Amino acid sequence: MKTVVILGAGGRVGNEIAKAFVAAGWRVRGVARGAKAQGLAAGVEPLAVDATDRAALVAACAGADIIVHALNPLYTEWEEKVMPLAQNVLEAARVNGATIMLPGNVYNFGLEIGMDMRESDPQIGSTAKARIRIEMETMLAEAARLDGVRTIVIRAGDFYGGEKPGTWLDELVLAKLDKGIFTWPGPMDLAHSFAYLPDLAQAFVAVAERRAELAPFEVLHFAGHTVTGQEMKGATEHAVGRPLSRRGVPWTLLRAAGLFMPMMRELAAMSYLWRVPHSLDGAKLAALVPDLEATSLDGAIERVVRDLTRKKAA
Repeated sequence: MKTVVILGAGGRVGNEIAKAFVAAGWRVRGVARGAKAQGLAAGVEPLAVDATDRAALVAACAGADIIVHALNPLYTEWEEKVMPLAQNVLEAARVNGATIMLPGNVYNFGLEIGMDMRESDPQIGSTAKARIRIEMETMLAEAARLDGVRTIVIRAGDFYGGEKPGTWLDELVLAKLDKGIFTWPGPMDLAHSFAYLPDLAQAFVAVAERRAELAPFEVLHFAGHTVTGQEMKGATEHAVGRPLSRRGVPWTLLRAAGLFMPMMRELAAMSYLWRVPHSLDGAKLAALVPDLEATSLDGAIERVVRDLTRKKAA
């Protein structure tokens, strides 16, 4: 049986990817810390492992065909944790002969991001998070070239949907639906790249099953939904069955709060993505997996709103 180890299986991304691999008939082992290991998706074998412990992580990944690196430290911890974790994952893949699969993001393009970004477009370290992500992917590319450790990066826009909380959509954009408020952090007419997590998870499985056709280091763009604020508001109003009032985000106040609250500072640093229209060109992924199904925006938002309503009622 094909085996995948999901690192961060208790998180919003890892949880959805784990469920998709289980549904596709893979043996799925989920790595999570402490009590999180007991709350994984059905069909996932729990492994209570601290990924900062390299030896323990290498042992946990024994027998893996695929290692999904879905570990994502808090924004305030990126400088100290992202690269050490990636180095541990790389060693686990090297020792066990596994392929790394990484949920990528649009940060790599820095402030210069634009529409229809392709895999070959320049990555520019004009923000702190761009520099970190570029450093990590460069390390993985070098390991593929020099040591044959294979990596597949599937780059996507802002995640939304799925069972776990913590996305921009549920924490901000749709957080006040019960009060009739829709919050959009930038101009309503600018395009923003989103990835519906259940669809992205299906892409991970489809690509994993065709990994032999790919280069030792491969990057694929997941187009997802490219949506303006107006379109997202319209889809949300359709889902809730009533008009909503629009609110913005006081970025100036958040930046000021960042002087005392590091997380506010880190969130404010991402505001450029709401001021610059951007999208990902998914042609390369579509050519590899032409039958990959995509949920419509309306269908995805209806599911998100239904899940949010149920969680608030619980």
